[in-house]
Amino acid sequence: MIQVQNSYVTNDKGTLYVVPTPIGNLEDITFRALKTLEAVALIAAEDTRHTQKLLNHFDIKNTLLSYNEHNHEGRVEQIMTKLEEKADVALVSDAGMPAISDPGYDLVQAAIARNVNVVVLPGASAAICALVASGLSTDEFLFHGFLPRKKKEKLETLQRLGNGPATVILYESPYRIKDTLKAIEQALGNRHIAIAREITKLYEQFIRGNVEDVSDWLKTNEIKGECCIVIEGTDKAVVEDDNWWHELTIEEHVAAYETKEGLANKAAMKKVAVDRGISRRDVYQAIHVK
Repeated sequence: MIQVQNSYVTNDKGTLYVVPTPIGNLEDITFRALKTLEAVALIAAEDTRHTQKLLNHFDIKNTLLSYNEHNHEGRVEQIMTKLEEKADVALVSDAGMPAISDPGYDLVQAAIARNVNVVVLPGASAAICALVASGLSTDEFLFHGFLPRKKKEKLETLQRLGNGPATVILYESPYRIKDTLKAIEQALGNRHIAIAREITKLYEQFIRGNVEDVSDWLKTNEIKGECCIVIEGTDKAVVEDDNWWHELTIEEHVAAYETKEGLANKAAMKKVAVDRGISRRDVYQAIHVK
C-alpha cells in the first residue's frame, strides 16, 4: 500500500512536528523552530528539564511531556491521542535531530501508520557537521550511531560498515574512545579518521590523522564531551578481492581455508586472525566457546 503525504494539506488530525534543537550554541536554532515550539499544543521532550531551559532562554511558555528511551512505549498512545484530537505536537531531543539514535523513531512511525502528517524541520546534526569538517569524502556516507560494547560485536560491526567506499560516521563516549580506535585499527587497518568533539560549543575541536597518529595523540591529551568519529572508506575493488570472506562467520572462514587451501586447523585460524585483524584467541573462542 502506498501513502502520499502533502504537508500543505490539513486533515482531520493534528501535525507531528519534528523539531531539531541546537547541539551546543543556542544561536543555531531557527526562527521556524521557535515559532513551532511556541504554537504547538504540546512538546514531547527527551528531558523536560533540559528543554525547559531552552524554552526559558527564548521566553517560550508551553506544556512539556517527557518522551525518552525509558518511557516511550507508554507515551506513544498518549501523544497519538492528542494528535487525533487535532492538537499539534512537537517532538524534540536534548540536542540535534529527534529520531536519530533516540526513540523518536517510534513516534514518527506511529504517526505515519495513523495518517498523521509528519513535518520535519531542518536543523543541527552533529553527524553531518562532523562529516563535513572531517575533510573526508562526502560523496557517500554511512551513519551508525554508537557501536556495541562487546569487543567481538564491535569488530564485526566495524568490518561490516567499513567494507566499502562510504565514509563512516559514529558516535562515541570519551571514556571509550581509545578502545574504539584500537578496534577500528584491528578491523579496518590504519585508515584516516577525524574525531569531532564539542561541536558548535566554546571548546569545539577536530583531531584529524590516521588511526595510529590519533591514538598516539590521545596518550598525552584528554578528550572530554561526546564525540563523533569519522572514518574514511576504502576502495571497493580492493575490498571485494581481499575481503572475500566478509559474509562468512569466523567458523565458516576457518573452514574455507581448511577445504580450499588444505590448511591445518591452527594454520587456518592464524590466517583468519590476520584477515580480520583479531587475535587467534578471539578466533578460537568464536569457534569453540558457545
